[in-house]
Amino acid sequence: MRIAISGASGRMGRMLIEAVLEHPELELTVALDHSGSEQLGTDAGAFLGKPTGVVITDDLSALQNSDCLIDFTRPEGTLKHLQACGQYKTKAVIGTTGFDAAGIQAIEEAAKENAIVFAPNMSIGVNATLRLLELAAQLLNTGYDVEVYEAHHKHKVDAPSGTALKMGEVIAETWGKKLDDIADWARHGHTGARKDGQIGFSVVRGGDIIGDHTVMFCGTGERIEITHKSSSRATYAQGSLKAALFLQKHKTGLFNMQDVIQG
Repeated sequence: MRIAISGASGRMGRMLIEAVLEHPELELTVALDHSGSEQLGTDAGAFLGKPTGVVITDDLSALQNSDCLIDFTRPEGTLKHLQACGQYKTKAVIGTTGFDAAGIQAIEEAAKENAIVFAPNMSIGVNATLRLLELAAQLLNTGYDVEVYEAHHKHKVDAPSGTALKMGEVIAETWGKKLDDIADWARHGHTGARKDGQIGFSVVRGGDIIGDHTVMFCGTGERIEITHKSSSRATYAQGSLKAALFLQKHKTGLFNMQDVIQG
């Protein structure tokens, strides 16, 4: 399967390039970066000391040479790439977070003509955690206050993280609610007593934290915590490759990592 990587000079892009080069079923054919990148025109494998013959480019027409794009960039960049994917019938794995409602709608519309995996977190472990949260929310649906805590590196630009939001959405949907109706995004000053049925969010940004997420179900006399901690972005890369291979079986449709895990 021929793979394109966006954000080729960034940390995640390089992790993905290395993972593709090591995968026996995948071939790196395109490496994209933004027009101002100093890495344009260099070999995509130079950072590994392994020339690939694939030159980093900002020319989106290169996508016609790939079967699937793996995109971890910014919403505005991803949507631009997605338009080109539609033009060249290149499937897409989207790990970008921070989309607004219009951006999500654009992805949904693109999936009517093309196969897309869109998930806030590509880690298999995180997606297993989501399944655990669904079960916990079923069992602990009364008498427990829910708090979602997340921590990431200081360069992350959206908050709460896409993964934290997904965790909240899973719990809210299990309760038959919409997250926006029961989320408590921030607390400051004299807030009064907590209201039953709310889901609180706490955000930390600092240093080089890759990604920590904890959901607490706080009852009277006990607290249940479900935690996932990332020590390497390699888990995101491996999940993304699994998602790309999953798309080989589909021409159109919008899928998530639960679909990928279940095959």
